[in-house]
Amino acid sequence: MAKKTDFTFEEGDFVVYPTHGVGRILGSEKRTVAGTDMTLLVIRFEQDRMTLRVPMEKAISLGLRTLSSSKQMDDAIDTLQTKAKVRRTMWSRRAQDYEAKIKSGDPVEIAKVVRDLRKKDTATEQSYSERQMYQAALERLAREYAAIQDIDKDSAAVKLEEIMDAA
Repeated sequence: MAKKTDFTFEEGDFVVYPTHGVGRILGSEKRTVAGTDMTLLVIRFEQDRMTLRVPMEKAISLGLRTLSSSKQMDDAIDTLQTKAKVRRTMWSRRAQDYEAKIKSGDPVEIAKVVRDLRKKDTATEQSYSERQMYQAALERLAREYAAIQDIDKDSAAVKLEEIMDAA
Protein backbone atom coordinates (compact mmCIF):
# COMPACT_ATOMS: atom_id res chain seq x y z
CA MET A 1 0.00 0.00 0.00
CA ALA A 2 2.33 2.78 1.12
CA LYS A 3 5.72 3.14 2.73
CA LYS A 4 6.66 6.00 5.04
CA THR A 5 10.05 5.89 6.75
CA ASP A 6 10.25 2.47 8.43
CA PHE A 7 6.48 1.89 8.61
CA THR A 8 4.45 0.09 6.01
CA PHE A 9 0.70 0.52 6.29
CA GLU A 10 -1.21 -2.37 4.73
CA GLU A 11 -4.94 -2.88 4.35
CA GLY A 12 -6.27 -4.90 7.31
CA ASP A 13 -3.39 -3.97 9.64
CA PHE A 14 -4.01 -2.57 13.09
CA VAL A 15 -2.50 0.86 13.76
CA VAL A 16 -2.48 3.24 16.71
CA TYR A 17 -3.52 6.85 16.28
CA PRO A 18 -2.59 8.71 19.49
CA THR A 19 -5.85 10.56 20.03
CA HIS A 20 -8.16 7.69 19.06
CA GLY A 21 -6.32 4.49 19.94
CA VAL A 22 -6.34 1.27 17.92
CA GLY A 23 -7.90 1.22 14.48
CA ARG A 24 -7.79 -1.01 11.41
CA ILE A 25 -6.68 0.19 7.99
CA LEU A 26 -9.47 -0.21 5.45
CA GLY A 27 -7.32 0.96 2.55
CA SER A 28 -6.36 4.18 0.86
CA GLU A 29 -8.06 6.54 -1.51
CA LYS A 30 -7.03 9.40 -3.74
CA ARG A 31 -8.83 12.72 -3.26
CA THR A 32 -8.42 16.25 -4.49
CA VAL A 33 -8.61 18.73 -1.64
CA ALA A 34 -8.36 22.46 -2.38
CA GLY A 35 -6.87 21.66 -5.78
CA THR A 36 -4.21 19.34 -4.34
CA ASP A 37 -4.19 15.62 -5.10
CA MET A 38 -3.50 13.53 -2.03
CA THR A 39 -3.58 9.93 -0.91
CA LEU A 40 -5.59 9.35 2.24
CA LEU A 41 -5.23 6.39 4.56
CA VAL A 42 -8.70 5.19 5.61
CA ILE A 43 -8.76 3.92 9.20
CA ARG A 44 -11.76 2.46 11.04
CA PHE A 45 -12.03 2.86 14.82
CA GLU A 46 -14.69 0.31 15.66
CA GLN A 47 -14.94 1.25 19.36
CA ASP A 48 -15.84 4.84 18.41
CA ARG A 49 -17.84 3.85 15.31
CA MET A 50 -15.68 6.28 13.38
CA THR A 51 -13.77 6.23 10.11
CA LEU A 52 -10.84 8.62 9.80
CA ARG A 53 -9.03 9.69 6.65
CA VAL A 54 -5.43 10.70 7.25
CA PRO A 55 -3.23 12.26 4.54
CA MET A 56 -0.50 9.69 3.84
CA GLU A 57 2.29 12.29 3.92
CA LYS A 58 1.15 13.45 7.38
CA ALA A 59 0.49 10.02 8.91
CA ILE A 60 3.83 9.72 10.71
CA SER A 61 3.98 13.36 11.85
CA LEU A 62 0.46 12.97 13.30
CA GLY A 63 1.74 10.04 15.35
CA LEU A 64 0.18 7.15 13.43
CA ARG A 65 2.16 4.00 14.20
CA THR A 66 2.01 0.26 13.97
CA LEU A 67 1.02 -1.76 17.04
CA SER A 68 3.59 -1.93 19.80
CA SER A 69 6.06 -4.77 19.72
CA SER A 70 5.82 -7.52 22.33
CA LYS A 71 8.82 -5.92 24.05
CA GLN A 72 7.11 -2.52 24.23
CA MET A 73 3.94 -4.11 25.64
CA ASP A 74 6.05 -6.08 28.14
CA ASP A 75 7.54 -2.75 29.27
CA ALA A 76 3.99 -1.39 29.75
CA ILE A 77 3.02 -4.48 31.75
CA ASP A 78 6.17 -4.10 33.88
CA THR A 79 5.04 -0.52 34.55
CA LEU A 80 1.63 -1.79 35.70
CA GLN A 81 3.38 -4.00 38.24
CA THR A 82 5.35 -1.17 39.86
CA LYS A 83 4.20 0.85 42.83
CA ALA A 84 1.81 3.72 42.07
CA LYS A 85 3.31 7.19 42.20
CA VAL A 86 1.03 9.27 44.39
CA ARG A 87 1.33 12.96 43.65
CA ARG A 88 -0.12 15.55 45.97
CA THR A 89 -0.74 18.21 43.34
CA MET A 90 -4.20 19.51 42.51
CA TRP A 91 -6.39 17.14 40.53
CA SER A 92 -6.72 19.58 37.61
CA ARG A 93 -2.94 19.59 37.12
CA ARG A 94 -2.69 15.78 37.46
CA ALA A 95 -5.66 15.34 35.09
CA GLN A 96 -3.91 17.40 32.40
CA ASP A 97 -0.77 15.30 32.82
CA TYR A 98 -2.74 12.03 32.67
CA GLU A 99 -4.69 13.22 29.62
CA ALA A 100 -1.44 14.08 27.81
CA LYS A 101 -0.06 10.62 28.61
CA ILE A 102 -3.19 8.91 27.29
CA LYS A 103 -3.19 11.02 24.11
CA SER A 104 0.52 10.29 23.54
CA GLY A 105 -0.47 6.79 22.49
CA ASP A 106 2.64 5.40 24.21
CA PRO A 107 1.63 2.17 26.02
CA VAL A 108 4.16 2.72 28.83
CA GLU A 109 2.82 6.24 29.51
CA ILE A 110 -0.78 4.96 29.42
CA ALA A 111 0.22 2.14 31.80
CA LYS A 112 1.52 4.78 34.24
CA VAL A 113 -1.92 6.43 34.25
CA VAL A 114 -3.65 3.07 34.80
CA ARG A 115 -1.24 2.17 37.59
CA ASP A 116 -1.46 5.55 39.33
CA LEU A 117 -5.27 5.80 39.20
CA ARG A 118 -6.04 2.18 40.14
CA LYS A 119 -7.52 1.93 43.60
CA LYS A 120 -6.83 -1.42 45.26
CA ASP A 121 -8.40 -0.57 48.58
CA THR A 122 -11.95 0.67 48.63
CA ALA A 123 -11.29 2.72 51.77
CA THR A 124 -10.11 5.72 49.77
CA GLU A 125 -12.76 7.38 47.65
CA GLN A 126 -12.09 8.03 44.02
CA SER A 127 -13.77 10.95 42.31
CA TYR A 128 -15.97 10.50 39.27
CA SER A 129 -13.36 12.16 37.02
CA GLU A 130 -10.59 9.91 38.42
CA ARG A 131 -12.69 6.82 37.67
CA GLN A 132 -13.45 8.14 34.17
CA MET A 133 -9.77 8.84 33.49
CA TYR A 134 -8.81 5.38 34.81
CA GLN A 135 -11.41 3.70 32.58
CA ALA A 136 -10.27 5.68 29.52
CA ALA A 137 -6.61 4.74 30.10
CA LEU A 138 -7.41 1.09 30.83
CA GLU A 139 -9.59 0.85 27.74
CA ARG A 140 -6.92 2.42 25.51
CA LEU A 141 -4.23 0.07 26.84
CA ALA A 142 -6.55 -2.94 26.66
CA ARG A 143 -7.39 -2.26 22.99
CA GLU A 144 -3.75 -2.39 21.98
CA TYR A 145 -3.03 -5.37 24.24
CA ALA A 146 -6.06 -7.17 22.76
CA ALA A 147 -4.90 -6.53 19.18
CA ILE A 148 -1.39 -7.80 19.99
CA GLN A 149 -2.66 -10.87 21.89
CA ASP A 150 -5.50 -11.51 19.39
CA ILE A 151 -8.17 -11.50 22.13
CA ASP A 152 -11.20 -9.29 22.72
CA LYS A 153 -10.88 -5.94 24.51
CA ASP A 154 -12.87 -7.00 27.59
CA SER A 155 -10.70 -10.08 28.15
CA ALA A 156 -7.61 -7.90 27.72
CA ALA A 157 -8.86 -5.41 30.34
CA VAL A 158 -9.56 -8.23 32.81
CA LYS A 159 -6.12 -9.70 32.15
CA LEU A 160 -4.40 -6.34 32.72
CA GLU A 161 -6.27 -5.84 36.01
CA GLU A 162 -5.32 -9.37 37.09
CA ILE A 163 -1.67 -8.53 36.35
CA MET A 164 -1.97 -5.47 38.61
CA ASP A 165 -3.72 -7.48 41.34
CA ALA A 166 -0.91 -10.08 41.30
CA ALA A 167 1.80 -7.42 41.67
